[in-house]
Amino acid sequence: MNNIALGRYLPLNSVIHRMDPRAKICAMLITMIAIFIPAGYSGYLVLGVIVCSIALMAKLQLSFVWRAMKPMLFMLVFLLVINLLVIHDGYVLLSIGSFHIYSGAVSQTLYIVVRLALMVIITTILTATTKPLDLTLGIEDLLKPFRRIGVPAHEIAMMISIALRFIPTLIEETQRIMKAQASRGVDMSSGSLKEKIGAVLSLIVPLFVSAFDRAEQLANAMEARGYVPGRNRTRYKSLKLHGIDIALLVGSFLLLGVLIAMGALGCA
Repeated sequence: MNNIALGRYLPLNSVIHRMDPRAKICAMLITMIAIFIPAGYSGYLVLGVIVCSIALMAKLQLSFVWRAMKPMLFMLVFLLVINLLVIHDGYVLLSIGSFHIYSGAVSQTLYIVVRLALMVIITTILTATTKPLDLTLGIEDLLKPFRRIGVPAHEIAMMISIALRFIPTLIEETQRIMKAQASRGVDMSSGSLKEKIGAVLSLIVPLFVSAFDRAEQLANAMEARGYVPGRNRTRYKSLKLHGIDIALLVGSFLLLGVLIAMGALGCA
């Protein structure tokens, strides 16, 4: 379990840990919008420096952030292969027989890799510095205005927090099942396509069974403790914005404005 970083909370003592979860969630959403602004490589450099600085302020180790990004490596390699096969823009960088690698494909892949990496780092900072309960309270407070149009704010916040909470659990369960299948002689890295599909099914089926079993246990435990969806309830902890939270929000909007300006000026 210690090797799993995605969705895991780290009980450290940092200024980011002490911030209001609502401010951190809003800052994350604003930064996510800023990531998709075409501000060029200089814009992504500015964004990357700021995100890495926040990670250092949160006292997150580089190895922890890397472990959070490792599950994305397969997707990044897959995107690279697809882009090399599909995108034919720019000039030819490398030719292997009739196969050509174009500069546009490499550039587009770099943009996607940087964006995904920044999104994973930002999400990791949020989940690693915010307790699941505080995250639930923050999401619920932010969704409160939508109650007037019938949006179940508390239920949505509860589902998001439970989903984030169970990401490390499901990854750990997957590793356990893979080790159990390997001890029975199942090899997912070799064999024909049919054998590989059978090996994957032998992993997916028990994983789904385990996930549904955990969900049922959680539902029974919540019901036994008197949880009723939609019922008004009191809180042990109340959220309050402080000066540092306002500064975080102002800084996020300033970052968004700077990247919009850089994109409008066409910074490379």
